[in-house]
Amino acid sequence: MAASAQPTSSTIPAYKTAFLQSCLSANVLTFGTYTLKSGRQSPYFFNAGSFHTGPLLSAISTAYAHTIISFLSSHPSIPKPDIIFGPAYKAIPLACSTLLELHRLDPQTWSSVSYSFNRKEVKDHGEGGGIVGASLKGKNVLVIDDVITAGTAMRETMNLVAKEGGKVVGFVVALDRVEKMPGPREKEGVHDGEPRMSAIGQIRQEFGVQTASIVTLDDLIAVLKGKGEEGDIERLEEYRRRYLASD
Repeated sequence: MAASAQPTSSTIPAYKTAFLQSCLSANVLTFGTYTLKSGRQSPYFFNAGSFHTGPLLSAISTAYAHTIISFLSSHPSIPKPDIIFGPAYKAIPLACSTLLELHRLDPQTWSSVSYSFNRKEVKDHGEGGGIVGASLKGKNVLVIDDVITAGTAMRETMNLVAKEGGKVVGFVVALDRVEKMPGPREKEGVHDGEPRMSAIGQIRQEFGVQTASIVTLDDLIAVLKGKGEEGDIERLEEYRRRYLASD
């Protein structure tokens, strides 16, 4: 990854800071030692499933809405989405609440946009099918999700939307860990130190789809520096140095 100026707490947009403060105060973002699926020992953990109260759901949907507005404004070639899509299960309430917030902020732009989500098991009775909400056929689809790790779920969503006749025009996630994909022996505790792209970077390259995030690991470190959390900051910075993606 090319060197760039790191954000500071004073340069991060207010909605990002408010989102991170909500995550920290509600222990949605926690610090310690967590074993990831890759086998890595992470010094932090983000659990979007913890956004289950009214204030927290409002905080994350507000942050998603502002991120989407900024994302579309900075990428004018991306067509306006017809659908906000939340892959099952965690992203279902996120898609619904985010569309509601987008409509609250700008009803003229977002009144014609719908939400959809998928069923894990295709329904064979009633209305049937694997999609709940608006049909994806012939529609421009903006996908939102919590965190992308290996990219497997993201690829499944790309294929699902294509199968339903839609086109994914962008992905927006809550947290971009900006870390490279795992090496072949990381589950054995072997880190080879080789440069690799992030999962999000691979999706951008593979499918040509633009992506955005509410916040990144860099933003989290900047906010913690503003709070003076030295121990957590040191562990996060060491983790970033060790696993920073090349894209």
